[in-house]
Amino acid sequence: MKTLLTCTAMSAFLLCACGGKNTQQAENAETTTVVEAAAPAVNQLTEQEKADGWTLLFDGQTTNGWRGAHKDAFPDHGWIVKDGELIVLASDGGESTNGGDIVSDKEYSAFELSVDFKITEGANSGIKYFVTEQEKQKGSAYGLEFQILDDERHPDAKLYTTFPGSRTLASLYDLKKSENVHFNGIGEWNTAVVKVFPNNHVEHWLNGVKVLEYERCSPEFRDWVKQSKYADPSYNESGAFGEAPKGHILLQDHGNEVAFRNIKIKELK
Repeated sequence: MKTLLTCTAMSAFLLCACGGKNTQQAENAETTTVVEAAAPAVNQLTEQEKADGWTLLFDGQTTNGWRGAHKDAFPDHGWIVKDGELIVLASDGGESTNGGDIVSDKEYSAFELSVDFKITEGANSGIKYFVTEQEKQKGSAYGLEFQILDDERHPDAKLYTTFPGSRTLASLYDLKKSENVHFNGIGEWNTAVVKVFPNNHVEHWLNGVKVLEYERCSPEFRDWVKQSKYADPSYNESGAFGEAPKGHILLQDHGNEVAFRNIKIKELK
């Protein structure tokens, strides 16, 4: 009898202890608040970015700050602004045959440029820098190019003049191949960054990873140019290709739909 009473008492104690713990967990669950991180603002600068000297090149609503390459105004067709995106529309897949390339109003020499881009299947486009518009008006305006491409589907990925792979995504077009590329995929946003330092050191970044670097105007760079499509005299009539002291930023119309947003730049000194 004594043993039975002892067991009963211990069971009651354990039940009370467990019940108390469960009650406390329930109370804690009721008072816990899940705080989700806010999505970053689109086409807006943070206060820190403003303090660091960043400037928006696209406000998400207008084409202010841009015009057609070799033109005085923005193209009247081939480009649209929709849902906070600057979109080059699909046409015939040709290079600058529809609305044409667009360039920034301002020219830059040393800078960090960041551009979000989203491509469709088989798309080809590019972000060019040191664009002077001094060449004859035929095809795409000349400049160093951060290649934008669907490597799996567009034939350009397998083409090159001398350097294999130099026309793939994030490469310095026809001059140097990108490495360690992390592509978020078709229909997803990717971030291209071009850094040009005052000493002419240049870097291409894709989605937070540096994919190539080079020294602009160096003997090695000039040797690359001599072995590339840019060796053609037409690319050098107004000065050595890619060596202008300053130039416009260009977004390319290559006849495929590509969207851009969060276009911002910081000048470096």
